[in-house]
Amino acid sequence: MRFLLLMYHAEGAFSETELPREMASALRVCHDLHAKGQYVDASPLQPVATATSIRIRNGARLLSDGPFAETKEQLGGYVLIEAESLEQAIEAASRFPAAKVGTVEIRQCWDG
Repeated sequence: MRFLLLMYHAEGAFSETELPREMASALRVCHDLHAKGQYVDASPLQPVATATSIRIRNGARLLSDGPFAETKEQLGGYVLIEAESLEQAIEAASRFPAAKVGTVEIRQCWDG
């Protein structure tokens, strides 16, 4: 089964000195998942200020700068993994730095 781990946290949750260390920590988790045959793909995202949102209403395309939702926590990146169970995906998600300062949302992908 494939699971998408969505990393949510407030921008600036990691200080300038913490960020390189926490990114290296996340990279180590990805390398470990790869060694176990579980890693599929991952990427951090650009800051939320670079986001563009689109909505189609009554046939009209509405574009806006910024994220879809106005919340403190923003989607900061994702990791796509293979796991035998939700429990295994939870174990993997709990190892990422985002879980310490925000939320890691775990979503099973549709297979088929």
